[in-house]
Amino acid sequence: MKYNFIDLFAGAGGLSLGFCNAGFVGLFAVEKNKDAFETLKYNLIDKNLFDWPNWLTVQNHDIEDLFNKKEKLLKLIKNKVDVVIGGPPCQGFSMAGRRDHSDIRNQMVKRYIQFVRDVMPKYILLENVHGISVDFKIEGKKIKYSQIVINELQNLGYNIRTKEVKMSDFGVPQNRKRFILIGSLKNNIEDFFDKLYNNRNGFLKNKKLELVNTVEDAISDLYKENGVYKCPDCKQNFKSGKYGKAVSKYQKYMRKGLDVNQNPDSHRFANHTNTIVEMHQYMLDNIEKGKRITPSDGLVPNLKRRGVTILPPKGFAPTVTSHPDDFIHYKEPRILSVREMARLQSFPDWYQIKGKYTTGGQLRKVDVPRYTQIGNAVPPLFAEQVAEIFKELLNE
Repeated sequence: MKYNFIDLFAGAGGLSLGFCNAGFVGLFAVEKNKDAFETLKYNLIDKNLFDWPNWLTVQNHDIEDLFNKKEKLLKLIKNKVDVVIGGPPCQGFSMAGRRDHSDIRNQMVKRYIQFVRDVMPKYILLENVHGISVDFKIEGKKIKYSQIVINELQNLGYNIRTKEVKMSDFGVPQNRKRFILIGSLKNNIEDFFDKLYNNRNGFLKNKKLELVNTVEDAISDLYKENGVYKCPDCKQNFKSGKYGKAVSKYQKYMRKGLDVNQNPDSHRFANHTNTIVEMHQYMLDNIEKGKRITPSDGLVPNLKRRGVTILPPKGFAPTVTSHPDDFIHYKEPRILSVREMARLQSFPDWYQIKGKYTTGGQLRKVDVPRYTQIGNAVPPLFAEQVAEIFKELLNE
């Protein structure tokens, strides 16, 4: 039996991809940004993995517009949706930011709850930064914003379970830590996370993957030394990289389904100046891999970035962010390509990323270029494992 889902704040489609891989059918996805939606549309909607309703145009939508224009139509699907999934914007909760509970972007969590109230799906999944479960000071009292969310969902009748999880525990080569909330209208879900952890070995074995996948396992077939050619989707004089031999199970899984002569998508290299290349080489020669350094450390002359980490080849990457300058390749004096970032997030290579590569200045407030799409995503390899547990519950 096919089960359905709706993806809110879908971004480039990390959650959707995981659920589609588990055999779910998408009803529709809500994503405000045009480029991020184009990525999702190209890879999933255009491949008929969504059963998109006639009353909603297949395009990027602001969730506010959905409420304003489609509230009556949303009620047509009330109690007919198996799972509502989503990762509302979380900048105000992030431990890396200013942690302002009144940040306007935090209001999107409330919109998620409002949508659940309108649709009343059988199950819900909410993903967010772990900072949502760390105390805020609100009106003189310490309170976790996650508890506010839990209380509101329980008032709607949902049984709720939450847990902070590391993506590296699920085969993803990244120490990404996330707050995961699971809700059920009727079923007892006390053992949801126990099932999730107990199933991972069998799941990954079926994929011919290891439980532990390192940075080197993820990207060592994408070296610049493999050869370059003119970037096929760039106006400027950029070079893209070619594949080397796939040497790990993870690389073979990522490249599954590609033509043998195909080049990797979105594997464009930055045009670093000689000064930047020399600085990166100095870091490779003198800085401990895996250690995050900042200008205030005084370890690297003329370092002007907020912070930077040389990736540890035999370890996990830190949390992938929307800032491409955060990481230095462990072997070559450069930042990572979008495709290498996507590998660290477990996006398969057939999944093409659309839109600008980068942006800057005031456009950072509105653009969602390729690096940002990847940094904001939920790792699809983890999402698929969560979807498998939902499928088990629905089958019961």
